[in-house]
Amino acid sequence: MASEFDLNNSTTTNFKNTVPDFIVEAKSLDVANGDGSETFVYYPEAPTMLGYLLSIPEIYSALSKMATWAFGAGWSSKDIQTTIDLKRVTGMGKDTFSQLIHNHEMMKLTIGDAFMEIVRKDNGGILNLIPISAERVKTVMKATMITRYEIWTGDKWVKKSINEILHSHNKRIGDNIRGFSQFAAATFAIDAKNEALADERVIKHRDKALGIVYYKTNNQGKMVFANSQIEKGVKDGEMIGFGEDTAKIEPYPSRSSEDRQAWIASLEIFIYQVLGVPRSVATSEGGEANGKMDNVNFEPTYAKERFDMEDDLWGQAAIQIDFQKQTQLGGLVKENEQKNTGQVAIQPNDVEASLTRE
Repeated sequence: MASEFDLNNSTTTNFKNTVPDFIVEAKSLDVANGDGSETFVYYPEAPTMLGYLLSIPEIYSALSKMATWAFGAGWSSKDIQTTIDLKRVTGMGKDTFSQLIHNHEMMKLTIGDAFMEIVRKDNGGILNLIPISAERVKTVMKATMITRYEIWTGDKWVKKSINEILHSHNKRIGDNIRGFSQFAAATFAIDAKNEALADERVIKHRDKALGIVYYKTNNQGKMVFANSQIEKGVKDGEMIGFGEDTAKIEPYPSRSSEDRQAWIASLEIFIYQVLGVPRSVATSEGGEANGKMDNVNFEPTYAKERFDMEDDLWGQAAIQIDFQKQTQLGGLVKENEQKNTGQVAIQPNDVEASLTRE
């Protein structure tokens, strides 16, 4: 039968109706009741976000670095009594003020909202600051204003005035009544990376065993027995012996490990971008020039966290302090391309007007 080459008989696929286009999910902000009645604000995603923090090393490392760069250089106050009071703060008994601030920042970045109870002396000075995890807090609002907080003690809700709670928001937008987790937008990539890591771990662990055995028999019992001998040999690292021409072991068809590693690496880079912490800062990787530039570019980000915390402490707890700045690295970067051989970005020579054409 002769072949037919009539192009009028060509067909096409129907991907348009079978493969949907990506559509961004619509979001609405959480707002207080418009009728003036009390609005009770809970933080139900706190346990989930804490799970990410304590299970995913990139998240913990990046957020800890953010808190360390923002507050790790120490603090000072022009008021002697404030300094004395904060030096005596013990938190849950073994904390220092610096540790409490680091903890508060970590919770703010992780959950979106962080809380500490402000315990005052009779004269109004600070006696103590006690961390409270967001899943045990209920914020009560009336119209658009916070009127009080309620803390779950295990058997009842205890009311606290707004002057008794230090409440910090992360990246709150519009009139939303809650802050946003620093990595909420990256959970898809985080999940994908850890799925890929789990798959790679299984493949690597079973790498020497993954294969297909072709037997010259259809006897199921014999194949099961032979499989058990292969399993035992792989497990013990011993030789496997079969009769000649009775079985042939071929490698298991799989994509290159390099493809999987590249996918994991690309996801990791994206995660650090969303977290707002340069990968070189969190991991100490990268060249000298790139590392210095990452530190310089990172400065406005962690400086903003420092300024926000100073404002929260002063506005909510009447604690006026200044967090010390980290060592400035800008002066360590070579000022021109002749001196900085590792720098390949735009240099002054690249933007100066010149009649000489390259």
